[in-house]
Amino acid sequence: MKRFVPLISMLIFPVMGWLYAMTNKPTTQVYSLVTDLDRAIPLVKIFVLPYSVWIFYIYLCLIYFFIKEPAVYRRTLITYVICALTCYGIYMVFQTTVPRPAISGTDPFTRLLSYVYGRDLPFNCFPSIHCFSSYLVMKALYTSKFRGRLNQLLIYGMSTTIILSTFFVKQHVLFDAIGGILLADIFYRLVSRADRVGLFRRAKPMPQRANM
Repeated sequence: MKRFVPLISMLIFPVMGWLYAMTNKPTTQVYSLVTDLDRAIPLVKIFVLPYSVWIFYIYLCLIYFFIKEPAVYRRTLITYVICALTCYGIYMVFQTTVPRPAISGTDPFTRLLSYVYGRDLPFNCFPSIHCFSSYLVMKALYTSKFRGRLNQLLIYGMSTTIILSTFFVKQHVLFDAIGGILLADIFYRLVSRADRVGLFRRAKPMPQRANM
C-alpha cells in the first residue's frame, strides 16, 4: 500500500479548482483574442462530450503514469500545478473572454452544453487549461520509457480531440490553445530537468554512525 501513497498528491486538484473559481470573473478590463479564423469555426455540439470528460481523462492519465513510471507521474503532476498557478496569475492581470453563441434545442448535447455554459463563466480563457493539460499528458507519454503504439494512439487521440473540442464548443480560441501548449512544453522541460538532478525527490536519511 505504501507504493500508492504518492497518489495522495492528486488531492491538490480540488484546491486548484477552488482557485480557478476565484479567478473566473471579469476584471477591470477584459480582452478578446478572437480572430477571423476562430469566427469561421462552427459550433459542433457533439464535441461537448470530450470537453466535459477532460478532467477525468487527466486523472486516468496520471494514475496510469504512476503505475507505469512514477517519475513521469511526478513530473506531470508538478508541471500541471505550476502551469495552473501560472494561468491563474495571468487571468488576474490579463483576463480574456470568448463570445458564446446562442444555443437552442432539447437534445442531450444541447442540454449538456447549456450546463457547461451555466457552470463555467466565459472568462479564464488565455492560456487554456484544457489545452495545456491535454498537451501535457501527450508530452509526458512521449518522454516516457513505456511509450507504445496503443497508448500513443489512445492518449494522443483523446488529447487532440479535447483540444479541438475547446474550439468547437466555443470555449477557447486559437491563441488560448497556443499559449497553453507553449506553457506546458516549457515547464515540463524545466521540471524534467530539475527532477533528473533530484530536486523533487525525497532526500534519503543519512546513515547513523556507529558509536565508538
